[in-house]
Amino acid sequence: MLESVFQRALIRKIQKLYPGAIILKNDANYIQGIPDWLVLEGPHWAAFDAKASKNSSLRPNQKYYVQKMNSMSLADFVYPENEEAFLNELHKTLRP
Repeated sequence: MLESVFQRALIRKIQKLYPGAIILKNDANYIQGIPDWLVLEGPHWAAFDAKASKNSSLRPNQKYYVQKMNSMSLADFVYPENEEAFLNELHKTLRP
């Protein structure tokens, strides 16, 4: 599956699950490695980067920023193989 196709479908699922959430696309040129997407729901947030598969390559600093942001809230790489697990964690984070 193409990353762009998976990413669009994932964004649609998140919008459907959390209709009041704000979903923002981050500027990859501002800080290289920051996850591409930020989900804001009330006082809670999560960040993620959609990948075509668990074997997709990472850009410089991506692993660092995902780990750093995950220590603050939820941040992860999401791919078809872990989509359901990520959506479960997203629910725990946005609706504790």
